[in-house]
Amino acid sequence: MNQTTVKGFHEKGSSLAKFEVKPPINPTLNKVYFNIDDADDSNLVKHLFYLPFVKKVELKEGFVYIEKFDILEWNEVIDEVADEIKEILNSTAASEPNSKVKESVSIYAESTPNPNAMKFVANKKLSTHSLLFDKIEQTKEAPMINKLFKYEFVKEIFLDENYISILIKENFEWDHKAMEIREFIQNYLKNEGEIISRNFDFKILNKTNLKSKPKLSEIEKKIVSILEEYVKPAVASDGGNIIFDSYDNSKQIVKVLLQGACSGCPSSTYTLKNGIENILKDMLPGKIKVVEAVNT
Repeated sequence: MNQTTVKGFHEKGSSLAKFEVKPPINPTLNKVYFNIDDADDSNLVKHLFYLPFVKKVELKEGFVYIEKFDILEWNEVIDEVADEIKEILNSTAASEPNSKVKESVSIYAESTPNPNAMKFVANKKLSTHSLLFDKIEQTKEAPMINKLFKYEFVKEIFLDENYISILIKENFEWDHKAMEIREFIQNYLKNEGEIISRNFDFKILNKTNLKSKPKLSEIEKKIVSILEEYVKPAVASDGGNIIFDSYDNSKQIVKVLLQGACSGCPSSTYTLKNGIENILKDMLPGKIKVVEAVNT
């Protein structure tokens, strides 16, 4: 049986890429998919929507067209996407009808506003918790994180639902290291390596779980709700996290903990004052004067 070959094409600045598949998937098929719920009839399309940047997929005359969100450029990932399409199609062709196709794993490296941090995004779920590791002693029951700390330049690791942010030590630069880390994570996951073991003790990580805090007041609950709904998604897109720390009612000061790429970021002060602080002042008038980070 002939193996599938795939080649990707795109125009500079365009959000659309075209992938030529040989032999063609189905030259008579013309169908557009807008989300994973539309893809019940296609394992290929379903896998493609696991990629965090995929906005729309079209199968047309044997070609695959993919429209992306503007979170990266096609020249950064087009060859990897072509390889993934090929892998999925070859796996599907080689499998028995209705058999389970081995999960395809992809990792994409993204820069962040913090020059010392890189974000590595996976097309699968990595963790049910947001976890910050700042020392190797915390990784006894976190095998993948433990191995990442073996790289001499790694200072801090933040793990979230589908990405890992890594902060490097001073006097190091990312250059080729980003590719090295990306390949390690991808190979580790492809070999079904364990990320966090069932025996992991979350108590060894300080201030990473809001549930461990004492009962919150009504104003504190509102602050937490605003941070979760309006701030955290934007911070996560930059490879970071924000956690409510405390609220001083008499001074009207909110203190937060910044994690991941946001920790030590040169632009974090601007984000606090012109972003988070303004949002809280607007939504809780007369209740907030200052927002401070406890770890900047």
